[in-house]
Amino acid sequence: MARKSIHLLLIDPQNDFCDLPDAECGGHHPALPVPGAHADMLRLAALIERAGNAIGGITVTLDTHRRHDIAHPGFWRQADGSPVAPFTPIRAAEVKSGAFQPRNAELLPRVVAYLEALEAAGRYTHMVWPVHCEPGSWGHNLHEAVRRACARWEDMTGIDAEKFLKGRSPLTEHYSAIRAEVPDPASPDTLVNDALLDRLASADEKILVAGEAGSHCVKATVEDILFYRPETATRIVLLADCMSPVAGFAAQQAAFIETLRARGARVAAAAEILPELRENAA
Repeated sequence: MARKSIHLLLIDPQNDFCDLPDAECGGHHPALPVPGAHADMLRLAALIERAGNAIGGITVTLDTHRRHDIAHPGFWRQADGSPVAPFTPIRAAEVKSGAFQPRNAELLPRVVAYLEALEAAGRYTHMVWPVHCEPGSWGHNLHEAVRRACARWEDMTGIDAEKFLKGRSPLTEHYSAIRAEVPDPASPDTLVNDALLDRLASADEKILVAGEAGSHCVKATVEDILFYRPETATRIVLLADCMSPVAGFAAQQAAFIETLRARGARVAAAAEILPELRENAA
């Protein structure tokens, strides 16, 4: 058996984030396809297949949203009552002025407080995304090649790949798998996920990180891992060719990668890391 010191963290490797060819969609359409994500997931699946039991543990996070979520169009209305289009940024000042309003007027004070807290944190401007990753939908499912590779790894090792849902609270964005952007004490799902942090910290050799998107959920998750468990920095290996940025956010991913390197983490390609995994297993 492989030493259980190398862990693979797969962040949101879901259909809705993959620019899948039509032939692989079965009539469905990814809601928020990230350019390059399908190729990323194929490389990731190949790594899992080839590494086999050199990987001691796999954790998969799953973005999971209600239809009426603060990050979805149906939550919002413009001043004239018209819908808000996907990819619309919304700031607290615009809600205070009435340019944008929550569809449920009773939520207005809470929404303003949320946006002010989000902006004070300085990590993201609130964005309205297309409806994505609804539980039970095709888009919520794992990319098929990754799903098959994880299943074969489970059969080979006798170990289950653990899956963590994130984003189920509709009143806060939840890019990071570690915590929501603005945690809500009344919603435990939004608070710091110590169980996940402990699971990752148990990997004393490497924490391999891959998934979508590098500009958002991968970035936020790794930033939070380093905030809460800074001692893991030198064990993190970001698989740079197994992640891509949301269109228009390449600069955010590039800045994240440079900051990660400065913290002592490693950035590598899947093919580069494979020989090291096999050596660890041997």
